[in-house]
Amino acid sequence: MGDHQEIQWANIYRFPDFAAAVLLGGGQEEREKRRLEQLERKKELQRLLEEEDAKLKGRAPKPPGPTKVTRAQIDEVLRKDLKDSPDVAAGEKPKSHLELPLEENLNRRVLEEGSVEARTIEEAIAVLSVAEDPDRHPERRMKAAFSAFEEETLPRLKQENPNMRLSQLKQLLKKEWMKAPENPMNQRHASYNSQK
Repeated sequence: MGDHQEIQWANIYRFPDFAAAVLLGGGQEEREKRRLEQLERKKELQRLLEEEDAKLKGRAPKPPGPTKVTRAQIDEVLRKDLKDSPDVAAGEKPKSHLELPLEENLNRRVLEEGSVEARTIEEAIAVLSVAEDPDRHPERRMKAAFSAFEEETLPRLKQENPNMRLSQLKQLLKKEWMKAPENPMNQRHASYNSQK
């Protein structure tokens, strides 16, 4: 009997589930209860889901919004109205498409030379604007413009400040450059109605 207890205690340390089963007297009944409770919960949830689906399916679908009406549909409605109206003489026969003159397709119209078409707001603004195209990349000209500005301004700064070192002069030059109209970055932010 002592060997059997030692084996059980050894199994308890190795397998905690086995320990719970031994100490609680098997535990299969509890597992079975839990499984049955879970099945009942699943069935209840499934029933609620089916009820909700039935409620949703029972609702009338929302009426769709206004649909796009084509020119052909408008013409057809007008023809029906004319046909149904008593004003039309009974003896008149409607003209076929072969007898009617061809109408220009407005969607395939070719623009005359010199005219411009704009379909978006940006295109309309671009067509209506009278200003030249703004410089899209002023930073690309920055180095050349700065060197030209430096050649013009540095001798004047040397005359005004003879005791300053070159590094100090360059600092002054940089400050002036940031405010100078020759700076391409300043040109980009010029007001749109300024005189040129």
